Amino acid sequence: MVGPLFYKGWYHLFYQYNPDSAVWGNITWGHAVSTDMIHWLYLPLAMVPDRWYDANGVWTGSATILPNGEIMILYTGSTNDSVQVQNLAYPANLSDPLLLDWIKYKGNPVLTPPSGIGSTDFRDPTTAWIGPDGKWRITIGSKINTTGISMVYTTTDFINYELHDGVLHEVPGTGMWECVDFYPVSINGTKGVETSVNNDGVKHVLKASLDDTKLDHYAIGTYFIENETWVPDDPTIDVGIGLRYDYGRYYASKTFYDQNKERRILWGWINETDTATDDLEKGWSSLQTIPRTVLFDSKTGTNLLQWPVEEIEDLRLNSTEFTDVLVEAGTTVPLDIGTATQLDILVDFEIELLGTEESVNGSSGCGDGAADRSTFGPFGILALADETLSEFTPVYFRVTNSTDGDVTTYFCADELRSSRAPEVFKQVYGGEVPVLDGETYSARVLVDHSILESYAQGGRTVISSRVYPTEAIYGAARLFLFNNATGMNVKATLKIWQLNSAFIHPFPLDQV
Repeated sequence: MVGPLFYKGWYHLFYQYNPDSAVWGNITWGHAVSTDMIHWLYLPLAMVPDRWYDANGVWTGSATILPNGEIMILYTGSTNDSVQVQNLAYPANLSDPLLLDWIKYKGNPVLTPPSGIGSTDFRDPTTAWIGPDGKWRITIGSKINTTGISMVYTTTDFINYELHDGVLHEVPGTGMWECVDFYPVSINGTKGVETSVNNDGVKHVLKASLDDTKLDHYAIGTYFIENETWVPDDPTIDVGIGLRYDYGRYYASKTFYDQNKERRILWGWINETDTATDDLEKGWSSLQTIPRTVLFDSKTGTNLLQWPVEEIEDLRLNSTEFTDVLVEAGTTVPLDIGTATQLDILVDFEIELLGTEESVNGSSGCGDGAADRSTFGPFGILALADETLSEFTPVYFRVTNSTDGDVTTYFCADELRSSRAPEVFKQVYGGEVPVLDGETYSARVLVDHSILESYAQGGRTVISSRVYPTEAIYGAARLFLFNNATGMNVKATLKIWQLNSAFIHPFPLDQV
């Protein structure tokens, strides 16, 4: 995936390939333009594999906007010999607000795999950042044996590069790192910071998409520009062995800095759960998540906070509010909101212990799904449910209490009964979420027909679900509260908006 640009509007480059072919040579770069990150117009193809250095695909890349307004894109090309190389491209006409035409540098490739790196283990350059020496830096993902690494290159002209001795960071056992991202976050601020910022007021996030597991992991730490290294704050939750952007169906993410609204925005990819045959029948497969802002969680000091961009609120229509809805242990409560296929849900839960039994934890973590009962949960919502509950997707909290008194909360999504279609892949997703003293159990869930994006505790833990209900569709979709705890009741307060549809249209070519 290619990082979006903010250039006289939102301008998104993305790679795409023909779903009825396994030939990666069909990969091209499409692009689209928007004014609000929600409604999009497709533009003509930006780049296609038409040179020897990208004959097998125009792959992931990143854009850097220079201080003079020039735009440089570095992208991975797969050569006609299937070697991964890095190529340079730039707009043919900077005065064109749509940036329709792109020029590939005549001297491509500008980077080839260095000594000791496999020819197919060298991809996905990041957006560049500049140091006090006036040199630009990029990092590229790779591996040495089973150790995932990110290498640093410096350049002054985006044509000639010097490989730094050593690596920015490495984690044994994590395998190939792809779609690496590296950016600063403000320690105490409420705004994003530009990619080149490096001072005492920021920490740096290093993220990698793990090719072996197809999961996006991040860690927070300190960047030492003097020797081009990054050190995690907590080695036990280093890249690939700790926190994830998203605990659901999510991969190949990328951030960029929006200088107009001073925010860092994260894009991610949700791939399919149905069959390739169904993909062909639909004529498309996979999609991008709702763009998210990213901030450092100063309350925990360990997490990022992800939240849907504010523009999504422009789609809100009528709203319904519920206050202190009692959901007794072992019950479900329907919520009368009408059709429930496109929703923006804010919910807070408070628990009331019954004290009638000894603590029972059941399975660890998210358990075997929402049906796995224990003293303290699960409890949450049933989204994309039909009236008879033959289909539903629970999004829920589950609290566990260890023998030494430690309390751990998990935020989960259970797809096991999301669809009666047997060929759809279904799984229980989830991860830990810190719930601090004085906080309620809070969540935001965006529902869009076959997608749920769920955010717990202000975005400390996020889950994207890809479901294909057969009964809970259109006017038949409903919303419920549920509480499968055995030792407590919960009270829920909600505000729920119906959401309008975004539009994604072809751009009128006669107006280009």
